[in-house]
Amino acid sequence: CGCVLAEGLLTTTYTEEEHLREVAYSHSTGQKEQLSRCLQRGIRRVQDLCKVLQLPMVFEETAVSYFQRALQHPSFHLVSLEKKELLGGCCVFVTCRQRNWPLTMGTICSLLYAKQELFASVYLSLQKELGLSVPALSLGDLVKTHLNSFRLFQHAADIPAPFVEDKEKMVTRTMQIVELASETWLVTGRHPIPIVTAAAFLSWQSLQPATRLTCTFTRFCKLAGVDLPPPAHLRLKELLEILLRMASQLAWLRVFNMDKKTVVKHIGDLLQHRIFLLKTAFCLEDGEEQHTAAPGEGSPGEGSPGSPPAAGEAAQEEGCPSEGKRQCEGGPRPLLPPCLINPRKRLRTAALSASDSAITGDEPISDSEIEQYLRGPEEIRAFRKAKAW
Repeated sequence: CGCVLAEGLLTTTYTEEEHLREVAYSHSTGQKEQLSRCLQRGIRRVQDLCKVLQLPMVFEETAVSYFQRALQHPSFHLVSLEKKELLGGCCVFVTCRQRNWPLTMGTICSLLYAKQELFASVYLSLQKELGLSVPALSLGDLVKTHLNSFRLFQHAADIPAPFVEDKEKMVTRTMQIVELASETWLVTGRHPIPIVTAAAFLSWQSLQPATRLTCTFTRFCKLAGVDLPPPAHLRLKELLEILLRMASQLAWLRVFNMDKKTVVKHIGDLLQHRIFLLKTAFCLEDGEEQHTAAPGEGSPGEGSPGSPPAAGEAAQEEGCPSEGKRQCEGGPRPLLPPCLINPRKRLRTAALSASDSAITGDEPISDSEIEQYLRGPEEIRAFRKAKAW
């Protein structure tokens, strides 16, 4: 009787556990077995990527649906395995951009150990084939996202106490410097991460300059735990040049001998009056041409048109490029993109000698030059015969 009772009790417990256990839909219908191994691995990779980025569940579901649509599209059937692995990252990237979740392409590439050029090509083809509309990421969201990865906002053993900074203050100051860079053409056509990194370094130094001016840019990036992009040093140099030119227009700063170290102490004042300082520190091209043409119009020592120029004018004509450059550096220069202020040097071809430049009549004639000549009737007939032959 006891054995029968125990057997009945075990049966009852087993049936209750079986009843309470949740069975997934894919397990009960065999839906998961119908998915290919490539699709299963891709979905798992998308889910893992969403968990690493700590994205909401809605983002994960949308990214998985995009990935399934992409693999079903004929354009992605015969792509390489490397591109299929990047396809999941592209779906996560598209989902974040569509929902205004600040995420950069460099972050995804670093998590997937992928080349940015290859990732960009897969991303563009995904956007084209599936007809997805992806809004652009604003510069403000990018600043906040990039600064979230810094390790300078909490006390740590390897970070000195004076180097720890309040996050809100640093984000606000960095945003102001990035806006200044945007107004002075430093952002146009450039990768934004080096500019944001350089702006973050300047804002961090300016908040407590007494203890942080001795810290180098490289050490700052090591303490913050972020990579130092190669062009960041150039962007930092350009920002400091803009700040120095603005500082020369403030009356209470003209008594100091400003350099790239001391100007950091006054970044707060420069940003506060940046609209006025930009107007006075830079000029338009027309204004500069008038400014350079004005001194020669009514000078008291000017001679008659036929008289020889003065010694100073002759020296200025002889050294025109260098003198003009010095005058431009001393006075207000136009506010132009860096590619126009410092254009790339072109390779100069060697000057031809007199024997090489002489025309001998044996030079080769191009087809386009031959077609310019008019042919007579006999030439046309001969040409047709030769062409048929």
